[in-house]
Order: sequence, then C-alpha cells, then structure tokens
Amino acid sequence: MCLGIPAKVIELYEKNGMKMARVDFGGVVKEACMEYLPEVKVGDYTIIHVGFGLSILDEQEARETMDLLKQMDALGDELPTGNEK
Repeated sequence: MCLGIPAKVIELYEKNGMKMARVDFGGVVKEACMEYLPEVKVGDYTIIHVGFGLSILDEQEARETMDLLKQMDALGDELPTGNEK
C-alpha cells in the first residue's frame, strides 16, 4: 500500500533546475520536489508521496487527514500483533 502524507510548504527554491520545497510534516521537515505543482505557494498544504508533491489540499482537509493518520498510529498500539500466546 502506498501512502501520501499531507505537509505544509514552508520554503520554495530551485535546485538543479527543479522546483523544490522544504515541507513540514507536523514538526518533521523534509525536502520534496514540486515539479508536478508549478502553482504551489509557501503556506499551501500538499500531499507528498516518495518525495514528490502530488496535489494541493486546503488546510482543513490536510488537518483532518493528519488527525486520521495519528488515530491509525494510536490504534496500531492496541491491535494484536499475532505474536500473543
């Protein structure tokens, strides 16, 4: 399964002729390529998959998705692993 994660664009710049960004995943900052999103602006939220921005989200949709991902992580701690005896 592939997962695209929402992130906030905090900086845009060019690197080796490509449109790049520093993006914030709720406190974790990474670099991502924005070539597929020429219209992206600082402050926008975007779905990042394998280091590429794929679509722009509104802030509410991004926050709802991040909340669901946090809930999934919390649920993972409660689910059986199959190693129980």
